Parts: sequence; structure tokens; C-alpha cells
Amino acid sequence: MGKIIGRYVLREVLTAWLLMMAVLLIILTAYEVGVVLERAAASQFPQGVILRLIYLGLLQYVSLVAPMSLLLGIMWAFGRLYHDSEMAAALACGVRPGMLYRPVIALGVVVAAALAAVTLQLAPAATHEALTLRDQAVRAGQFAPLEPGQFRAFGGGSAVVYAQRVEPDGTLGNVFIERTRGPVVEVALANQARHTVSADGKTQTIELYHGERFEGVPGSARFRIMRFAEHTVPIPMPPANTEVTDLDAAPTAALYASPDPRRQAKLQWRIALPLMCLVLAIVALPLSRLQPRQGRYARVWIALVIYVVYLNLLTAGESWIGHGRIPLVLGLWWVHGLVLLLAFLIVRGPAMAQRVQYRWART
Repeated sequence: MGKIIGRYVLREVLTAWLLMMAVLLIILTAYEVGVVLERAAASQFPQGVILRLIYLGLLQYVSLVAPMSLLLGIMWAFGRLYHDSEMAAALACGVRPGMLYRPVIALGVVVAAALAAVTLQLAPAATHEALTLRDQAVRAGQFAPLEPGQFRAFGGGSAVVYAQRVEPDGTLGNVFIERTRGPVVEVALANQARHTVSADGKTQTIELYHGERFEGVPGSARFRIMRFAEHTVPIPMPPANTEVTDLDAAPTAALYASPDPRRQAKLQWRIALPLMCLVLAIVALPLSRLQPRQGRYARVWIALVIYVVYLNLLTAGESWIGHGRIPLVLGLWWVHGLVLLLAFLIVRGPAMAQRVQYRWART
């Protein structure tokens, strides 16, 4: 009978966890789509890159979503079991709490192992690919033809070009250009223009015909106005990032081999997230225990507070390790112990306080 009830509890928890995971991923998908589309519109990303960037961004979010969804899934499932008196009936029939908790801990171990594969291997590779694709997309967008009626940034944002018309032969009509050179801002207006790219791809050139140029320093009364029949505006392209240096994209083996505190802090972070999954699964079991007539979600807010405190402590601990304020041997292990102690005090603290008060009253 214990195995049957254990499978029933596991099914309830697994269903609740997957549902929570799906809801959180849908919310993050909507956010990631907005971020990627905003970047794509600003930098003219190729269409084939957008879906890939959304997928890679979601893969990086899994490491944060999995622990929270597991915590809420366990709280939701056990809250229903306690609220509907199914847990009381099982315990009254002689089922030990260990039989009910064992499959949940096993699920936490499996989720933690899967999350370790994500944080140690898949997420860094996804970050590396996303940064590389983004850099390539930005450069590809720089060489895309101008669209009429749209502002376009060039040279890493140092120049902005607008053309009201684009003829079939590539001639631009009613052109506006703003270029920044240190403190000097240059604005040019022209009836026609031509857009060309150098053979090596390092410089783009806008040749303006029949227009005016305004040049000066913002906030200063000194500026120049010049009329021209032909004016050439060279726009150097920013150098390509041939090597991705973001720590989130560094392979785990490279972090492990480096003595740099910042890299060791990032390694500790990647290890801490799977352990966070397992710790939250253990913490959720006593937290989900409800008293008679308590609401199904009476203790969910406590679980959310613990998760927020947990995540903030991990983030702060990573920063402290990177700045040398915490020894590498201690790492982030103290955070897991502190959260377990905090959960124990929340669950058992009131009963312990009552016992101490009762003993003091007797004496």
C-alpha cells in the first residue's frame, strides 16, 4: 500500500511541477520575445536568427525556473493533499511520512541532476552561441540595404541615417544623417545620396548630393552651416568580436582550471543552482504541512520568501567570492546550510518556543 500511495504522491507532485514549469516558461518566453524583437528592430537582425536567439535565451532561464517551479509544485501538491484530508487519511491508515516523502526527494535528486547538466554544459554553450549569433547578426544588419522611412544606426551607434525614399537603383532621396565625433555633432541634409561599402567591409560610405551640413558642439553657440554639391561621409565599422569573453559563456572546465576568483565564483554559482533544487525540495516538505482548517495556499508565501532570500544570498555570495571577501574553500556552501536552518526555525520554531515557555512557566 505504501508503494501505491508513494506513486500517487509522486504523480501529484510531478504534475504540479510540470504545470508550474510550463507557466513560468510561457511568461519568460513572452519577455524574451520582446527583448529579442527589440534588438532585432534596432540592429536589423536577419529573420532566421530571431527564433534561434529566443530558444537560446529560454535555455539560459531554465536554471532559475526549475528550482522555483519545483518548490511551488511540491507546495501546491501537498497543500491539496492536506486540504482535502487525503494526507490525514493516509497517515491514519499507518502510512509513514517517509513513504510519502521518499519519492519527492527522489524527484528532487533527478531534477537536480538534470539541472546540473544544464548549468554546467548546456547553458554556457547556449550563452556562447547566443552572443556569437548576436554579434554576427548585428554586423549582417549593418550591411543590409536601407529601408525607406526608417532610422538606421551605423558604426556602433556613432551615425544615424534616414532616407525618405529608396529608388530601385539604390539611390536615396531626402536623406538625413547625424554623426558624432567626440563632442562634435554633425547633421547633414541632402536631396540625394548613395550608400556603398568598401571591399574589405571595414568602412561604409554615404555620398551626399546637393544639401547642407550643420556642425557644432551641443550647448555651445559656435556652429557652422555649409552648403555642398557633394559630400562624403565615411562610417567605420566596429571590429568584429572574434572571441566571446562573457563569463556566462565560459566552459565549466575552463572555470575549474582558472585561479581567478571571478571565474571560481561563476563555477560556484553553476554548482549551487542544482543543489538549490535539492535543498528546496527538502524544505518544501515540512513547509507544505497544513494545520486543520488552514487554506490550501496558506504557506506558499513563506516558500516564496525563502526562495527570494535564497537566490539573493547566492547572488551576493557569488559577488563576495569574486571580490575576495569569502574564501574559495567556503564558496556558496554556507548559503545552503543557512537556508536549511532558516526553514527549520520557521517550521519548528513556534513549537520549540512553546516548549521553552511551558518549562519556564512550570519553574
